[in-house]
Amino acid sequence: MRNLHIIIFLALLLIIPGCAEDSDPIKTELTISAAASLSEVMEEAGQIYMKENPGIKIVYNFGGSGSLQQQISQGAPVDLFISAAEDKFNTLQSKGLIDQNHSVKLLNNELVLITQKSNTTIDSAESLTQDNIKRIALGTPESVPAGMYGKQALLSLRLWEELEHGKKIIFTKDVRQVLSYVETGNVDAGIVYKTDAMISQKVRILPFTKKNLHDPIVYPAGVIAGTKHPEEAVDFFNFLKGKEAREIYKKYGFKAALE
Repeated sequence: MRNLHIIIFLALLLIIPGCAEDSDPIKTELTISAAASLSEVMEEAGQIYMKENPGIKIVYNFGGSGSLQQQISQGAPVDLFISAAEDKFNTLQSKGLIDQNHSVKLLNNELVLITQKSNTTIDSAESLTQDNIKRIALGTPESVPAGMYGKQALLSLRLWEELEHGKKIIFTKDVRQVLSYVETGNVDAGIVYKTDAMISQKVRILPFTKKNLHDPIVYPAGVIAGTKHPEEAVDFFNFLKGKEAREIYKKYGFKAALE
């Protein structure tokens, strides 16, 4: 019996190292703060990158670009930032928080007006002033780039003062909340990026008929200067600039600014 115990003990010693070798290696975790409008496209890009680089785990923090910018300014542990507006990104650059050698204008987008598919009373931005239109969702312009661009468009169309004075505008924390409010019928209309509207089967898209109503919609991306994983962050940054990622952007309606 004693010999049997010894044999079992020795067998376990041989098995345990084998189990350790089969376990997953410790992964480097990269935190990417990105505009809410990038949720689907970046999730897919991250999944493809992680499959090709099993030692890396991509974790996203999606939100309004202004809120993300403030988090980074206050020292949040972020490795790469993708903003929906250049001013938020430039603020971090001016503070030396973006790696100057690894930043780029990554994507472009388009602004559109949306309503529920069943709503046929709105056919243009000018329709928003109708008495039967009570609530219009818009990202808070100070912190949500889509809201900033939307306000610029409404100002250019000379509609902003009337809509604001009529207390029709409902401000939201990010562009995806605008989409949700329209989908659920909590508001009559909203202003979002075209790429947000494309992911929904519940909204009708009304493009702005006039051009140059707002600043160009540019998504800059950059590695955070204080990242604890500079090599890995730069590698993922380079992946986002590459051909494989550009195909993903196209699929979701974005245009690569690098093209």
